[in-house]
Amino acid sequence: MAQQAGHQSTSTTGTLPHSRSYLRPTRLLSQSEREKLHPSVLAEAERRAASIQLRVADAITAFAGSMNFVYLHILLFAVWMLVFEQSPWPTLTLIVSLEAIFLSTFVMIGQNRQAAFQQVKADHDYNAQEHLLEENTDLTRAIHELTAQIHQRVLAEVTASTSSSASAASPIQDDPTKP
Repeated sequence: MAQQAGHQSTSTTGTLPHSRSYLRPTRLLSQSEREKLHPSVLAEAERRAASIQLRVADAITAFAGSMNFVYLHILLFAVWMLVFEQSPWPTLTLIVSLEAIFLSTFVMIGQNRQAAFQQVKADHDYNAQEHLLEENTDLTRAIHELTAQIHQRVLAEVTASTSSSASAASPIQDDPTKP
């Protein structure tokens, strides 16, 4: 439960922290284990960290997706309903509606960001896989050529030793009476 309270900790396998704050590019880039991150993740984090608008959007979506956001709203709505406005809460309804509009916009921004990130990562993975396939094909061809050369040499040696042993094993026929 301590991990859900916003404390950053890493698991024993060295994966990313359980807290969602690692999703913010500035925190992602400040981690000491950058070499374990995918290159497209680092590139996207650097791009997002360079823009103030994107940093603000990341901070808002990180906060809006947390339990602290829920607790804050429970507290604010309770105070508003008990102190500022009596039933039927028309101003509170207006505020909540406007907040829903903005939050849905931030959800769409987050989805667009995630889709762009996934596309960059997929492109990188595809290119890396194609490079490895090409490299493996070249290695397989080289191994095949070397195997064929070894086979030809062994066959030539066996043929040479067989023909030399066959000629040494056959006696010279000096006796005309024997066919």
